[in-house]
Amino acid sequence: MTTENSKHAVLKQKAIHEGQEFVGIFLYLAFFFCAVVTNQRLLLNEYHFSYFSYGTALINAAVIAKVILIGEYAHLGRRQETKPLVLVAFYKAFLFSLLVLAFHIVEEVIKLTVHGENMVAALHHIRIDLLLSHCVVVFCAFIPLFAFRELQRVLGEETFRALFFRPGAVSKSDIKPYDSVVTRQAASEPGKR
Repeated sequence: MTTENSKHAVLKQKAIHEGQEFVGIFLYLAFFFCAVVTNQRLLLNEYHFSYFSYGTALINAAVIAKVILIGEYAHLGRRQETKPLVLVAFYKAFLFSLLVLAFHIVEEVIKLTVHGENMVAALHHIRIDLLLSHCVVVFCAFIPLFAFRELQRVLGEETFRALFFRPGAVSKSDIKPYDSVVTRQAASEPGKR
C-alpha cells in the first residue's frame, strides 16, 4: 500500500509541476499575443475596421503552450543541448516554431473540412502566407522563452527562480561559472550525453 501511495504522490507532484510549466508558458505567450493583437487593433482602427480577438490570442497561447510541453515531452531538440545556450535557444525556437506551423496547418484543414470542404480543397484554401507570418511572430516570441528555459535547465529550477523572483537571494559569489554548471549537470545525468 505504501508503494501505491508513493506512486500516487509522484504522479501528483508531476501533474503539479507540469501545470506550473503550462501556466508559466501560457502567461508569457498570452502577454506576447495580446500585445500583438493590441498592435493590430490600433493599426486597423485607423482604417475604421473593428478588430477584437483577445479571446483568440488567449486560446492560441493555451494551445501553443500545450504543444511546447508535448514537444519537450517528445525530447525535441535535446541533442543540441551540449552547444552554447544561445544556439540551443535559437534552434529550439526554430524547431518548435515549425511544430506550431504544422499544428496550425492541421488545424486549418480540420476547420475547413468541418465547414464542408474536402481535404484537397481545404489544403488549397489554406493561406500559407498568413501561416508563415504567424510562424515568424511565434519564432520571435520563442527566442526569449527558450533562452529562459535553457537557462533554467542549466542553472536548475531553484537557482533560476531565486535569480528572478527573490530579491537578494543570490549574490554574485553564488553564481557558478558555466563550465562548473555543465560539469555538475553532466555528472548528475550520465545517460543523457
